[in-house]
Amino acid sequence: MQNTSQHPQLEVIDIEMFRPMHWLALAWKDIERCPIAGVVHGLILAAVCGGLFWFAREEFWWIVAMLSVSMIIAPLLATGLYDISRRLERGEQATVADAFRIWTCGDKRLIHFGLLLALSCAGWFLCSAALIQWMLPNSVHTPADFIRLVVLQPELGLFELWILMGALLAAPMFASTLVTIPLLMDHPTLSVKQAVFTSWRVVAMNPFAMACWAGILCFFTVLGIGSAFLGLLAVVPLLGHASWYAYRDLVAYDPTVH
Repeated sequence: MQNTSQHPQLEVIDIEMFRPMHWLALAWKDIERCPIAGVVHGLILAAVCGGLFWFAREEFWWIVAMLSVSMIIAPLLATGLYDISRRLERGEQATVADAFRIWTCGDKRLIHFGLLLALSCAGWFLCSAALIQWMLPNSVHTPADFIRLVVLQPELGLFELWILMGALLAAPMFASTLVTIPLLMDHPTLSVKQAVFTSWRVVAMNPFAMACWAGILCFFTVLGIGSAFLGLLAVVPLLGHASWYAYRDLVAYDPTVH
C-alpha cells in the first residue's frame, strides 16, 4: 500500500495484534547490549519529572502542567534511543555520545514537531482546567482537592467525563507521534506533515495492534511514574527502543534513502 504522493519510499505494513510484544523483546536485547545509554535516558527523565513534581507537589494544576511537560520531553528524549537501536541494527558500536549528537543535531523538523507537541499538550491542559472549573462550584487547588471534589464525588459524571476527554485528546496525539520522529530521523527529505500523515495511516491500518501498543505504553508509563519515578530508569529505555522496532515493523524500510 504505497502512496507516492506522500513519499516514494514509504509503505505502511499490516501487522498482527500482539506484535508489540516482539518489540519489547527486541528492546530488551538492545538494553543488554548498550545498558548505560538507556539508564542515562531514564535518569534524565526521572530527574526532570521528579524535580517538577517536587516543585509542584502542593499545587494540582502545576502537577498537570508537569505531566504536559513530560509528554513533550519523553518523545524528543527518545531520539537518542532510536539512534542507539539504529546503530545496533546496523552492527555498529553505540554509545551515549551518539545519543548526545542526535539531541544537538539541530534538525529543524524535530524542533517544529516539538513545538506542535507543546501546543497539543497546552491544549490538553487548558481543556482539563476549563472542564473542571466549569463543572465544579468549588475551585481545585491541591491534589487533595482533586481527589475529594472530582475523584470521590458521590455523583457520577465529572471524573468520568474528565477521563473521557483526556482519552479523546490523547488519541490524536498518539496517532500523530507513533512513528513520526523515527521517520524524520530516517528520511532527511521527509516533511513533518508527511511523517505525521504516515503515522496516521499506520494507526488506520492497524487499529487493534495500535490499541494493544497504546495499552502497553500506558501501563509502563503509570508503572514508571507510580514508583516515585524510579521505574523510569527501566521504562524509558524499554519503551524507547521498542518504539524504534515498532517503526521498523510498521513502515517499509528502503535502504536506498539512508
